[in-house]
Amino acid sequence: MSGEKMSNEQPEASQPPMSEQGEKKPAIGYQPGENKTEAPAKHPIAKAKPAEIGKPARVGTIKGSHPGDRYVRVVQQAPASHPDDLLLTPRPIPKPRKRGPVAQWLLQGEVQEPNAAFEHEAHVKHEEPWWKVMCLTGVDYFSTLGYQPGIAALAAGLLSPIATLILVLLTLFGALPIYRYVAAESPHGEGSIAMLERLLSWWQGKLFVLALLGFVATDFVITITLSSADATAHVVENPFTRFLNGYEVPVTLVLIALLGAVFLKGFGEAIGIAVGLVGAYLALNLVVVGVSLLHVFEHPEKITQWQDLLFARHSNPLLMVGVALLLFPKLALGLSGFETGVAVMPLVKGAPGDTYENPKGRIHNTRVLLITAACIMSVFLITSSFATTVLIPHQEFEPGGAANGRALAYLAHEYLGNGFGTVYDISTILILWFAGASAMAGLLNIVPRYLPRYGMAPEWAQATRPLALVFTAIAFIITLVFKANVDAQGGAYATGVLVLMTSAAIAVTLAVYHAGKRLLTIAFGLIAAVFLYTTGVNVYERPDGMKIAGIFIATIILTSLISRVWRSTELRVTNVVADDLARQFIQDAARGDEIHLIANHPDGRNAREYLLKDREQRADNNIPHGAPVLFLEVTVRDASDFAPTLNIQGVEVSGYRVLRAEGSSVPNSIAALLLWLRDTTGKRPHAYFGWTEGNPLKFLARYILFGEGDIAPLTHEVLRRAERDPERRPAIHVG
Repeated sequence: MSGEKMSNEQPEASQPPMSEQGEKKPAIGYQPGENKTEAPAKHPIAKAKPAEIGKPARVGTIKGSHPGDRYVRVVQQAPASHPDDLLLTPRPIPKPRKRGPVAQWLLQGEVQEPNAAFEHEAHVKHEEPWWKVMCLTGVDYFSTLGYQPGIAALAAGLLSPIATLILVLLTLFGALPIYRYVAAESPHGEGSIAMLERLLSWWQGKLFVLALLGFVATDFVITITLSSADATAHVVENPFTRFLNGYEVPVTLVLIALLGAVFLKGFGEAIGIAVGLVGAYLALNLVVVGVSLLHVFEHPEKITQWQDLLFARHSNPLLMVGVALLLFPKLALGLSGFETGVAVMPLVKGAPGDTYENPKGRIHNTRVLLITAACIMSVFLITSSFATTVLIPHQEFEPGGAANGRALAYLAHEYLGNGFGTVYDISTILILWFAGASAMAGLLNIVPRYLPRYGMAPEWAQATRPLALVFTAIAFIITLVFKANVDAQGGAYATGVLVLMTSAAIAVTLAVYHAGKRLLTIAFGLIAAVFLYTTGVNVYERPDGMKIAGIFIATIILTSLISRVWRSTELRVTNVVADDLARQFIQDAARGDEIHLIANHPDGRNAREYLLKDREQRADNNIPHGAPVLFLEVTVRDASDFAPTLNIQGVEVSGYRVLRAEGSSVPNSIAALLLWLRDTTGKRPHAYFGWTEGNPLKFLARYILFGEGDIAPLTHEVLRRAERDPERRPAIHVG
């Protein structure tokens, strides 16, 4: 294919252009050549008026000096600034597609640059004191008191207080130290997943994160359905609304639909609402637990009855502890809330001297938040478990019993009357429903944080409303499958919580190991082993959670890979950074009428290689004699990255000027650089490639996985999708 060119221009009309003397010039295309070179027109920038800056201007035609050469039309763009003042300007935003009214409403607020949505916390409107943010996380964490004591009594029976005590010890001496460390390592809300992402590179890191996102989806979606189902249990068991008994599934679906409607309308400021709900709920629980414990101590025979039954079944105290160690994984619901606690760190107000790179005050306040929440929850877990186990007959915890899924509400009605019990039910229903809102907000936050950055989400995943509809539909399906049963969903919820906490423990263990801290490595390794055991027992005894998580993981990976293939030729470089020498090379090249770049696959990177490549491309593509050329070499560091910054370094080798770039793919990096050159210099750059297959689909898999493939046609496709105007696209030449 020597001498053949592939250009973006379309053939001219049949009328040939006219010269200044009125003579007809040959039409653009293959024309018989002459043994002379037509002088190119001077660049119009020098004579451009201010109003003409930025408008395209035809320069004329250029042809080679060999017989058979064709004329090439050159359309140049007047620069927005002088070539000596090269600025990093963003690429032009393509004209938006016309959307119908429904699509416009659904995609309202769509994030245009999801990769930058979480940089420097531009998405955070304000910060709040740590205790207010604790209430926001507490709607998820503290709301588990609505169903945790009942699930614990049903799972561990008489051993529930002992198993709960083991859970509290794991909370205070396991989960709390882990997430205190996570807070220091990810102070901007990245969480433990980001720590593992940094430890793993290339595709294995991306796939691992996608798997963890499946468990995150399991955790948050089951939080929505479980909390709504438990809110329904409080509704139908209330003496004033018992006529709804038997309609648990419809009532739960209505609550979930209302939750989805809130996010379709727009989820406003949540912290103020959370503070009121959590404050009222904790105060009511303090009253219920306090009155219940007072009743226990006024009737010591109830403690005696519990002890007699306990020793009748487990005569040896060591045996009790051993059995409790086997049973406490079933109580893992009480561990929820830590991942949410570090996810909302950008909302925590820090110290006046905090910086983005070193937010010491925020880290300290977040640690105070985690300690306070863990201590409050630990006290309530132990006291509520003891009171409910001693005071409530075991048959009431069974499905259909009055205490099933609402143990503390049972005590509120029993010892404080139906009036106070109804107030408690309303408070519990509201905080459980708002816990679902917190989980939905977490889902809408975490999907744009990872998937669009990987190129593994469709465009509509950058908007809130379509995602809210998707997650609401999934919650509907799970509610129908589990028939709004709180106990049946406990295993899936615990699986999501435990897998995330186990991954956090492993991430922290690896981090301290790489830091050379041997004692901390041993300590965190033991904690990670405990979480691995707890997760394994929970998965073995209640495999439903792993099945649901598997469905989420498979769905996320499948849709992500489809999206990555679909977006493979999308221009995705968000920033171009060139060093001083590279800028100097570009500035010198921009003084001519054209910018010529030779795409080179580096081998020896010596003078001989560049000499031969220069001669070959000048002969094959008729580059004007004496016109300066820049060699362009792209190195792919991690092809699994989707929207990285393109870094360009200028290097001079024996007089040959080379631009060496680092990106996630060769074609995408070349296309981004060409467009950047056009927009910063006003010149339409020409890129010259060697031999090519001309079949971009054949090498699509290699392009996606390794960032390489059939360079010229893939670069042409990226340019085509990025720029709709063919006359403004950089020219691609293949010889």
